[in-house]
Amino acid sequence: MTLTAAARKFVLHWGEMGQAWGINRTMAQVHALLFIAPEPLDAEEISQLLDVSRSNVSTSLRELITWGVVRRVHLIGDRRDRFEALKDVLDTFQVIMAERKRREMDPTIALLEHCVAEAKKGADGEKYTREQLEKMLDFTRMLTEWYGHIEGLSRPALSRLFRGGAILSKMFSGGSKSSVV
Repeated sequence: MTLTAAARKFVLHWGEMGQAWGINRTMAQVHALLFIAPEPLDAEEISQLLDVSRSNVSTSLRELITWGVVRRVHLIGDRRDRFEALKDVLDTFQVIMAERKRREMDPTIALLEHCVAEAKKGADGEKYTREQLEKMLDFTRMLTEWYGHIEGLSRPALSRLFRGGAILSKMFSGGSKSSVV
């Protein structure tokens, strides 16, 4: 495989976006490369195409497999492990959302619940802190509950939900732009 100009731009941009989302740049680039690769690639090919160390590629692949967006593939007669990314964008979205919920939202809710309980035991001086923490806990629970509703949607239903964003926006805003909180 060779990287075309468009492929190179996508891989570099996906790495930058990954970094903005708190993901290692190389890991995001490996994911992008595997997403656009027509065939599974081995770690050495990935290393050469991205011009990064083999160890960095191996670490990135392990993490991407843990996330569930990349899988190991074996070909008959080939002893090397090859790797491919999920090719469906909605599948990738669902896997990433589930993993982010597990890694970020669930621990945040647990921490907020603990902090609210602790603040309730505190003096009157903690009242404002407790109120703010309760607001954040309520919002985080609401967001997680919302995710729970869309998590189980079928692919066609999820696609309709995304495509219907403008309709939903108008329905909940009465047709006008307004801030939501």
